[in-house]
Amino acid sequence: MQDVKITIQETTNNTIIKFNTNQILINGGSYEYNNIDEAKNSPLAQELFYLPFVKKIFITANFIAVQRYDILEWIDVQEEVKEQIEAYLNDNGVVVNESPTSKKEAIEVYAEATPNPSVMKFGSSKSLTQTDVEYKNIDEASKSSPLAQAIFNFPFVKEVFISDNYVSVTKYDMVEWNDVYAEVRTFIREYLVSGKTIIKELPTEEKSTSENKIAEPQVALEGIPAQISDILDEYIKPAVASDGGNIAFRSYDEENKIVRVVLQGACSGCPSSTATLKNGIESLLKEMLPNQINEVVAING
Repeated sequence: MQDVKITIQETTNNTIIKFNTNQILINGGSYEYNNIDEAKNSPLAQELFYLPFVKKIFITANFIAVQRYDILEWIDVQEEVKEQIEAYLNDNGVVVNESPTSKKEAIEVYAEATPNPSVMKFGSSKSLTQTDVEYKNIDEASKSSPLAQAIFNFPFVKEVFISDNYVSVTKYDMVEWNDVYAEVRTFIREYLVSGKTIIKELPTEEKSTSENKIAEPQVALEGIPAQISDILDEYIKPAVASDGGNIAFRSYDEENKIVRVVLQGACSGCPSSTATLKNGIESLLKEMLPNQINEVVAING
């Protein structure tokens, strides 16, 4: 692992801070450690536990969360911890020894129709990613996600979207889902059970800022944009995720009071997405932010 960059993110718990990385640390799932003895399979966590203020460590695919004891404040040490983690990772230090076991992990995968007839949602009992990723073709997938690349080997697959615990697959009109969903479901389950890599690295910044990708804000949102983003996260995202889709705030035109959002997964290209956008999302934002919203526009969908 090289050229790893860490960004610091505060959380609602002032004893916990997140160190986000620009590279994938582990292959899906997450690990939590309460002390150095529990961290025997994580050399990185063991090293961090030698810091006298570290109470608990949580490791996921793209961030490390650390909880401190009350003997100091994070502002006093967060930069030093960030530099320590960066140096460790850039020296090819092992994050977690994810050694395969002879007993296969019990994983369930179910297929679920979505409002978009071209998209099928494949839910998983295994956590897949902490960062939503979308691929429009096999070339994009080959640079980032072996799972998505493998799914594209089905000739009828048009797009693949991977979220927290599901994969949304968009098909071409050459087949009907009733004829192929069982085969895709079995393939995804066997792929996950075998412990193969889901995402080997996050899409590059160039891709993540294109119109059909979601880019994480480089600075914290404030004012109306922050309120819009919070409303989408709390009220809209859970609903669209249940249908195999995703929505994210992109921008707010203060002068014209126009909100731009990105639609992904089942929401992208869905026949009902326009009605959902106008009757649902736009109405909710106008109600919760009176006189601040004139229109909600989808960049794609």
